Amino acid sequence: MNYLSKDKLTIIGAAGMIGSNMAQTALMMKLTPNICLYDTYLPGLEGVAEELYHCAFEGANITFTSDIEEALNGASYILNSGGAARKAGMTREDLLKGNAEIAAQFGKDIKRYCPEVKHVVVIFNPADITGLITLVYSGLKPNQVSTLAGLDSTRLQSELVKYFKVPASEIENCRTYGGHGEQMAVFVSTTKINGIALTDLLATEKLPLSDWEAIRNRVVQGGKLIIDLRGRSSFQSPSYLSVEMMRAAMGGKPFTWPSGVYVSNGKFDHIMMAMETNIDKSGVHYIIPDGNREEDKALENSYLHLCKLRNEVIDMGILPHIAEWNSINPNL
Repeated sequence: MNYLSKDKLTIIGAAGMIGSNMAQTALMMKLTPNICLYDTYLPGLEGVAEELYHCAFEGANITFTSDIEEALNGASYILNSGGAARKAGMTREDLLKGNAEIAAQFGKDIKRYCPEVKHVVVIFNPADITGLITLVYSGLKPNQVSTLAGLDSTRLQSELVKYFKVPASEIENCRTYGGHGEQMAVFVSTTKINGIALTDLLATEKLPLSDWEAIRNRVVQGGKLIIDLRGRSSFQSPSYLSVEMMRAAMGGKPFTWPSGVYVSNGKFDHIMMAMETNIDKSGVHYIIPDGNREEDKALENSYLHLCKLRNEVIDMGILPHIAEWNSINPNL
């Protein structure tokens, strides 16, 4: 079978719904035959492995372990969904302390067991902060760590598809930036519907302001909506998009939805946040989005919210003060 790579891909949190879906998707998309599944819950992990064996993926070499050293040793790529899941009534930020501690240990494990890893995608919430913590402790370069943020932009596209009743192919450049949370910056100025700028439709009979605000709210509350409908947090969409991110990092089609990336450029500093990004075999690269005044203000507010969360983690003692980051990771 023609796989994109033969490098080892490790999936952390593989006993969970996101992790198990990522494993199946990675094999269906033929990223690599060499996939290692890791989770601390061994019975569930073995169950996932058995199901994948039963799929009879041709040429697949699927292993599983609850030993983190075995899981990471020799890994070239890592997908990590191994934090606590968001439950009904919770925000992503409610998961901060526990998942921040998990991210810190994950970063240290990367440095210890697989410092030569090529790319890491962090999915567990709040992903902007857990990704940042992972980067600091791993010693990796900023372009080697990305976080799932494109899901917010695909939710915006989905809402516009339903509203305008047009195929997704006729909607261009849906974008949200900043944090992967309720303080995200939802942009209007980047999007076109059938070649017409969304800003030209806004506040007209085709898109009254009240309707746009309802669309925006459904995007911002997209994760909560899934929990309300299904009784659990989303897993199919984050699984697919994160595997697409990894496919790009492994040399496949570039991933061009916004991703979480480390930013420190004078305007936004020492933070992980969604920018206008491109992921390819050389890693994740970004430019600062150019919005209108209202959008730029929303992006700045989202950044300030992320700084608040980052500083809370520093106050908890999970992250050191920013001035010390370079001593832990010389790439920062």
